[in-house]
Order: sequence, then C-alpha cells, then structure tokens
Amino acid sequence: MTTVRAQTKRPRSRHPHDDAPDTAADFRKLSGMPDGPEKDALRQQVVSAWIPMAERLARQFRNRGESIEDLQQVAALGLVKAVMRYDPDRGTAFESFAVPTVVGEVKRHFRDHMWGLHVPRRVQELRNRVRVAYRELSTTLDGRGPSIREVAEHTGMPEEDVLLGMEALDSYTPLSLDAELPGSEDGYALVDTLGKAEPGFDLIVDREAIKPKLSRLPERERQILYMRFFCDMTQSRIAEQLGISQMHV
Repeated sequence: MTTVRAQTKRPRSRHPHDDAPDTAADFRKLSGMPDGPEKDALRQQVVSAWIPMAERLARQFRNRGESIEDLQQVAALGLVKAVMRYDPDRGTAFESFAVPTVVGEVKRHFRDHMWGLHVPRRVQELRNRVRVAYRELSTTLDGRGPSIREVAEHTGMPEEDVLLGMEALDSYTPLSLDAELPGSEDGYALVDTLGKAEPGFDLIVDREAIKPKLSRLPERERQILYMRFFCDMTQSRIAEQLGISQMHV
C-alpha cells in the first residue's frame, strides 16, 4: 500500500523581508485624512512599524567611519520622508518606494557629512557631540541656531572644543586647488594664491650659508673660488691669471 503525502502550499509572503509589516490599510486611511493630531499619530504609528527595516538598511553601511547609532538616525529620517511622500493610489508597494528613499538618504549623508581625508578620532567625536547638541538645542531656541557658549554649556565641553567641532562640521570634503574662488570673475583659483619655489631665493640662502666659511679661507683660495664659481672661468684661465699651475687650482 502506497502512502501519498498531501502537499500543502505555503502562502507567499507579500513582502520579501520578514520585518515588513502590513500597513496598506493605514496608508489608505492616511491618504484620506485631513492634517491634524490624529493623522500625525497614525503616521508615527506607521513609521514605528517600519523602523526595523530602516535599521536593517542602516546596518549595511556600518564600518565606514560612521557610528551605527548615527546611521540609524539618518535611516529613520529617510523612512519618515518615505512615509510622508508615499501615495498608495499609484499601486506600488510601500517597501519598493521606501527602500531606495532610505538608502538614498544614508548615501547622501556619507556624501555630505563624511571626510574625504583621514581625520583624528578626537575631532570626529567632537563633531558628533556638537552635531547632536545643535539638533537638541535647535528645537528649544525658536528656530535660531545655538551659540558656541550655549553648546558648551549643554555639552560640558570647553568652548575651544566646540569651535573645533563646528569647524569639522563644515570640513568634510577637501577643496580642489583648481577650484575657482567665490566671487572670482576671471577664473582665479586657490592654487593662484599659493607661493612657489623661486631659484633666486635658494641662491641667496646658499650664499648666506657659505659666507662664514669663506671668510676663514686664505685670500688666494677665496680668489680662486670667486673666479671659478662667480666669474665662470676655467681652471687653466685661473692658473694663467694668478701665475700658478692648473694642478694647484
């Protein structure tokens, strides 16, 4: 007797990832709601449901010079943008829209906020602390940016360190020497402001360096050196001029 096993088909998952929740009904509801606290609360609920996906995407960019905590914050920001911009009436699954939005936000962060050159770890840490302080203080200062003193008081850092961190925030990308200077109308570049080696300067330095040694030589030897190197005379001509043998010269 042959036993036939019944084959049970597994239902296909609607999403390619296990951390993808089913929020289709929520998005349809959001699209028909007027702006207000109720809509904001539902939108936040949807964002919270998709946070695991954003954090998973952020982890793909770890070990690239940025902390995983900062990457997750950037990914969360990208997720919020995706939730706010998503239109369910277009027939595209939210995940298909959200993934490139979140990844694009993280890549933009690396482009705009990571250094093109090696920067000491201490400067990177100062930059991170100042950036977080700016973000926290900006929500309590009526839209204006905090001062150096306010950031120092908020973080407990010396004002000198705050200033260094602020400078680091604006110093991610090295400037090309061929870059045209702001306000220049004739193509004046940064390289045009740099000095260059002048052969005449080296000659002056050499002359000044040898003067003390020349002064200690006998008169005839000083004369020979002068005729050879300053008058560009040949050894035979010098010997003839001084009445000595060429071997002596």
